Amino acid sequence: MHERQPIVTLRGVGKTFDNGVMALDGFDLTVQPGAFVSLLGASGCGKSTALRIIAGLMQPTRGSVERADGTAAHGIGFVFQEPTLMPWATVAANVALPLRLKHVAAAEIAPRLAAVLARVGLDGFAEAYPRELSGGMKMRVSIARALITEPALLLMDEPFAALDEITRFRLNDDLLALWETLRPTVVFVTHSVFESVYLSQRIVVLSQRPGRACADLTIDAPASRDAAFRTSGAYAAQCRRVSEALREAMAEGVVAAGSAGAGGRVS
Repeated sequence: MHERQPIVTLRGVGKTFDNGVMALDGFDLTVQPGAFVSLLGASGCGKSTALRIIAGLMQPTRGSVERADGTAAHGIGFVFQEPTLMPWATVAANVALPLRLKHVAAAEIAPRLAAVLARVGLDGFAEAYPRELSGGMKMRVSIARALITEPALLLMDEPFAALDEITRFRLNDDLLALWETLRPTVVFVTHSVFESVYLSQRIVVLSQRPGRACADLTIDAPASRDAAFRTSGAYAAQCRRVSEALREAMAEGVVAAGSAGAGGRVS
């Protein structure tokens, strides 16, 4: 039986910006189809840069990026740190935008729109405007917009970082439910050990800038997770293991971060 082709592979990727800041150096990553992988690291370690390179929104300075054919056929969905919604447009118009840009017929858009709004818990809000929504609901709209194209690869850049803890927990649960149902490949950027352990099958820990993969950890936990798991000893043990890996990565990256200089902010 042949092993499935990775959906994306980064080899020796480096990124140096025009101002001289080196965000990534020798970053390697392989993601298999259907996986939920978190990139974990401190602010400024290059996590978001890596995500944008995976998406094709940014080109690496060196190294290679290989994407499976399915990403071209089914596309890539991207959820940014901020919802980035059009304030003058309804929820329906915001979510349907990617399909309209692809010139999909209105008759095909309608059922797909209804289905994706139901999946993210926004039934009855199709005609609402962003100003009428809470922060968590705005993020649900952003997730729905990313999912409506049925992407092979879903990239999420700290989407819940600005939300209160209760809303964040609820959206973590909803995201896992969506992943279990739809099984897109997810690469999720976070600086939270607790969030990464709760969500992920696998966590790649980055060093301080310039970022590189210092640890690649499999999370030994049930695929279906809930409030009971969040308060379990198994969850606490996994969090301790990942925290230790992050501490070691930060220590290893001190010299490299100092030599890279402080000229600019990289996330």
